[in-house]
Amino acid sequence: MKYHRFGKLNWKVSALGFGAMRLPVIGGDRSNIDEAEATKLVRHAIDNGVNYIDSGYMYHGGNSEAFLGRVLQDGYREKTRVATKMPMMQVTSRDDMERIFSEQLRKLQRDYMDFYLFHGLNRDRWKQAKDLDVLKWADEMKARGKIRHLGFSFHDTFDIFKEIIDAYDEWDLCQVQYNYVDSESSSKTPGTKGLKYAASRGLAVVVMEPIQGGNLAMKQRPEVQSLWDSSEVKRTPAEWALQYVWNQPEVSVVLSGMSTHQQVVENLHSADHSGPRRLSEKELDIIRRVRKQYLDYGLIGCTGCRYCQPCPQGVAIPEIIEVYNEYYRKGGDKAAQAQVVMKRKQTISQEKWASSCAKCGECEGKCPQQLPIRDVLEKAVRAFEER
Repeated sequence: MKYHRFGKLNWKVSALGFGAMRLPVIGGDRSNIDEAEATKLVRHAIDNGVNYIDSGYMYHGGNSEAFLGRVLQDGYREKTRVATKMPMMQVTSRDDMERIFSEQLRKLQRDYMDFYLFHGLNRDRWKQAKDLDVLKWADEMKARGKIRHLGFSFHDTFDIFKEIIDAYDEWDLCQVQYNYVDSESSSKTPGTKGLKYAASRGLAVVVMEPIQGGNLAMKQRPEVQSLWDSSEVKRTPAEWALQYVWNQPEVSVVLSGMSTHQQVVENLHSADHSGPRRLSEKELDIIRRVRKQYLDYGLIGCTGCRYCQPCPQGVAIPEIIEVYNEYYRKGGDKAAQAQVVMKRKQTISQEKWASSCAKCGECEGKCPQQLPIRDVLEKAVRAFEER
């Protein structure tokens, strides 16, 4: 395992971190973690050098933190540092913060937090955080020894990102979405410019969604696969995505939400061959061309976080977008697209189809990617239901 300095801290973090948002589950129920299998995955990763575990209050229906509290027994807690987050979307008062924080400590079976982040800051939630004086609360928790290191996760523009960093001198880390498709500063990510600014201020940069929720690991369109095949160095699509992020010298740790043993093994192997500025100019050019292909055909950058759920009308939004992306990934192959449509009919019950959308917009207000979900669902109706 390769290790990197964690910002300004005198500690080195494994190149690969374990994201506890996509653990294996039973019966497709995201709140029902397959604890036996998930325990094997997490402990195998730690046994092979992973020392950073990321969780959140809402992950797996609120069960991720409690699972980690159990799995990190038998000496595994001493081998790792755990990060979790205050769910700002559920906080309206200081009492909420106190209640949620105490609950998280109980679930994790800890007296303090190694790394504690304000979850999903953007323009509106940053204003909310300032109104609630959350930094004063955090300073009090740090003074009491309840929080060792403070940070935030983020989905918005570079300007807001910079404003948050500049507002507080004691940030230790930030967590941002970054991958080769989302590498430019936009409405949902500060991009490479953000990585460089955070690192220049001494913050450890934790990258989430390096494979964009699995989108960049899926079976590729022929024109994309031909670009990967043109490289002298052969990699899987997932490894290309990971190596691109590790190639950035500002990145401290890359989180992967691993849900199978094979994913853990492959990602550990990839981490062993990672490092800043290792990709050649030819390889970077291939990645740029692949990125253009994705943007040209209109990849919907849903990461499957499920924050849009539950939908008031019961629409299976993440599943529909996944099928939608798969449909357009088959571009030009009518037979393959027909199979995707059939899959949609078999895996998504009719009452959850896109045509049930009432266009209330509640989902868009929750989406950290700021996706135009209502427009996407309209397109899904035309692609899948008007046939």
